[in-house]
Amino acid sequence: MTWDDPPSAGDVADADGAGPDADPAPEWDDEYLDRVGDALKFNYDLERDRAVEVGASGSAESAAGGSSEDGTADPAGSAGGLTRERFDLYGLLRIDGRKQFLHPSISFANSRVREHLFARRAERVTPADLERLVDLGHDLADEWVEADETHQGTEFTFVVVAPRVTDEVREFVEGFKDRTLLKFGYYGHYEIHLAVVAPDVEDAAASPGADVAKAFAFWAEPERESPGVLGRLLGPLRR
Repeated sequence: MTWDDPPSAGDVADADGAGPDADPAPEWDDEYLDRVGDALKFNYDLERDRAVEVGASGSAESAAGGSSEDGTADPAGSAGGLTRERFDLYGLLRIDGRKQFLHPSISFANSRVREHLFARRAERVTPADLERLVDLGHDLADEWVEADETHQGTEFTFVVVAPRVTDEVREFVEGFKDRTLLKFGYYGHYEIHLAVVAPDVEDAAASPGADVAKAFAFWAEPERESPGVLGRLLGPLRR
């Protein structure tokens, strides 16, 4: 989506809300993920069965081959010796902002934000499993974030769907924060977020800033209105 300057409060509300022209969400043959996908499809480009591969050098690729800033696959194929991480659900949120002076042809302060969402089921999850996802997030950032003056921010959110949320996992997730400035913030930043949800027992834990976790924990009572990912990332564009 693209906004001309200034992005009004109405624009932000429309982006956070359901639009009538959203593409149908993929089908997961999983009632829970289908419901989550229906909630996300208005804001995210969704895929099912997405895999990413990380090589020994730390480079990250999609399963089909090379990668881009948006994580799209290059059909050339991938090299051997890669570690593959597979996810049941992948979502991409794109926001592009543009400020203009007098006429659209005279624009300045162009900026972009992205969120990459990865979710999968697991029979169990430990802090070590989550640490591996954090490492994957840093590898993906190295490859997918196009760091320049138009980059405002990128978020990598990993959600694990498990039978239960243990105390040690809850403590790890709720205390987790990971934000990296690029060129001292001149090229924006990227953040990694974590969430673990147990829909069968209606339990969840999320790190600060993992706003999309609300779509996975739909049974929870709504909390006080927060700015969400759009508000946090777009705030500087509205000044």
